[in-house]
Amino acid sequence: MTIDINWSEESRSSSHLALINPVHKQNRTFSHKLWPDFSRSRRPYQQYYRMVVQRVAVIGAGLSGLSCVKSCLEEGLQPTCFESGPDLAGSGAHLPNHMHHSDLLGYLRLYAQHFKLLPHIQFKTTVQKVRKTPDFTSTGQWEVHTETENGQKQTHVFDAVIVCTGHYTQPHLPLQDFPGLEKFEGRYFHSWEYRNCEGLQGKRVVVIGIGNSGGDIAVEASRVAEKVYLSTRRERGSLVDWDQIPVVNDDLPARILSGRVQVKANVKEVSGSSVVFEDGTVIDEVDVVILCTGYDYSFPFLPPELQSKCSFRLRLYKHILPPALEHPTLAVVGFIHTLGAINPMAEMQGRWATRVFKGIIKLPSEETMNREIERDTEVMNQGFLCSVNTPLQVDYLSYMDSLAGQLGVRPSLLRLLLTDPRLALKVWFGPCTPYQYRLTDRDAGAEHARPSSANGSVCFSPSKREQCQSLRQSTCPN
Repeated sequence: MTIDINWSEESRSSSHLALINPVHKQNRTFSHKLWPDFSRSRRPYQQYYRMVVQRVAVIGAGLSGLSCVKSCLEEGLQPTCFESGPDLAGSGAHLPNHMHHSDLLGYLRLYAQHFKLLPHIQFKTTVQKVRKTPDFTSTGQWEVHTETENGQKQTHVFDAVIVCTGHYTQPHLPLQDFPGLEKFEGRYFHSWEYRNCEGLQGKRVVVIGIGNSGGDIAVEASRVAEKVYLSTRRERGSLVDWDQIPVVNDDLPARILSGRVQVKANVKEVSGSSVVFEDGTVIDEVDVVILCTGYDYSFPFLPPELQSKCSFRLRLYKHILPPALEHPTLAVVGFIHTLGAINPMAEMQGRWATRVFKGIIKLPSEETMNREIERDTEVMNQGFLCSVNTPLQVDYLSYMDSLAGQLGVRPSLLRLLLTDPRLALKVWFGPCTPYQYRLTDRDAGAEHARPSSANGSVCFSPSKREQCQSLRQSTCPN
């Protein structure tokens, strides 16, 4: 599936022309009303709060970074986003529910174009270090040290910083667990380096790891490779393994049944071009080994004292703010995992963080925040058996409602019953959608969220042609 992005003449003549991928052809047309213009709305209560923060640094231009740039603009702040790569994404309503990564990239480009986010993003610029200014105690400001692709270094001063680098930036390479891999005669690399199946045509490929990345890569490689072997440490035969993260891939079972993907035991060792498995079987003449072995999360550019942990988690209040700071002017957004979409959660975190920066949301004492962090960690460890493997796990509904309550955007069912009973029933009995957190009158975009919430039927019948056609006429406020 390919995407055509209808850039304006102004966009074509700008420096952002490099963002256009030449492989995208004119197969799809996006509605110019895909997203509403929140920048035209102004909150009536804004004037009652003093502007505590003005200039904000956003590190990373992926899903979380873009939503944070938009949240800053909605709050009247001046964001500057630093992205180390040359394009958006960091690692529309009529798009499929489970879209290809090329569609997702097109979505992000349209999102950035519609909300005019591109002028606030500096591409090919890596943040090397973030440190408190000498007068941080009185100002709460930060020094952000950056380096461009051509080696130019700069130091910027910002009133606040939002870290949006995610938790898929530090590949975990346990080479010691696979003796001989470093001397492998073929090619081996981590899934972080994988972009497409180019170069795997006619090859014998071993994929180590049966997580979501391993399943996706095995399926995609099996379409062009001679043979794909999917190695896993898990014991086969368990119907339900509650302490593991489920693998979501519709094609994988069929690929395994057809023999295009063969499931193998854990890799014991590598000898020359042969891979030896723990069950004693050996695969000779292997060309490529792809390690889907997860990631280690770290923030090397942040001060070490801001990276303290609670159990397996970073010590962050609401999974966003370090509680020990004298001034709450640093936030981490998108550093979270859930059984729902990350996009609406990152947007909600960005909205919450910018309100904290402005002083609209008042924080409790450091002691109270630490107690809440300990309590949340204990609850998550009890509720999720895989908390060791997924230390960033939260419950989607309770977490979103918690932030929405402090933001004042949690939908009031009583008010909806009095003003729009039909919509109230959809919110109460229908699926939880991001639109419902835009329904309050004082929140920007409420007029667009109301008709969008009425289109929840797509969640029940996403493949029906008439549903897809009707959605093309609706708006998407996220």
